[in-house]
Amino acid sequence: MIHKEGKNWVLAPLLFSLGSLFLGRKKLALLGFTLGAFNAYFFRNPKREGILNPEIILSPADGKVVTCELEERPEWYSGYLWRVGIFMRLWDVHINRAPITSKVLKIHYLKGEKNPIFREKAFVKNEKQIYLLEREDGVPFWLIQVAGVIARRIKSFVLPGEDLIAGEPIGIIKFGSRVELFFPAEGTEIYVKKGHKVLAGETVIGKISLRK
Repeated sequence: MIHKEGKNWVLAPLLFSLGSLFLGRKKLALLGFTLGAFNAYFFRNPKREGILNPEIILSPADGKVVTCELEERPEWYSGYLWRVGIFMRLWDVHINRAPITSKVLKIHYLKGEKNPIFREKAFVKNEKQIYLLEREDGVPFWLIQVAGVIARRIKSFVLPGEDLIAGEPIGIIKFGSRVELFFPAEGTEIYVKKGHKVLAGETVIGKISLRK
């Protein structure tokens, strides 16, 4: 299944291919068909079956875990936060999903640079979109979509005030990038480490106990 965000990216090169074929331009037709097929693969939106357990944290992105560490960010939270960074390769599914059942409190877009996504500089200076999510018991989560060198656009599917179900699609970064997830360390178990491959809305990356 192709996500609606990718339909024009698929139809345009396929129409170009048909037009080129009609004019006898076989090489251009092949080029258009190849581009359309690639875009169809890139914008695929497979059905994912998440775990509807309020304590379970699901991966927000497909890809490879490149960061898994404790950090202090006093501007966000008074205690330690787990930071899990996931690099989405060009061939990974690029639909990002809610890591936990929660409410969208804020969405903040920041225009920025196009630095290589593996560098820490990219997290600080690149174009990004920050989602502040809150679980029913008040536990906060910060999900950040970070654009890379070839990423052209960050697109959100949700708005502040909306309720999310764990595994529900929340946005896409068109053509590669990285997703960072921050959440409180207190009462949390982590099930992934650097180098692990994960699937959005399916792979369990951690568990955080409900707070009374």
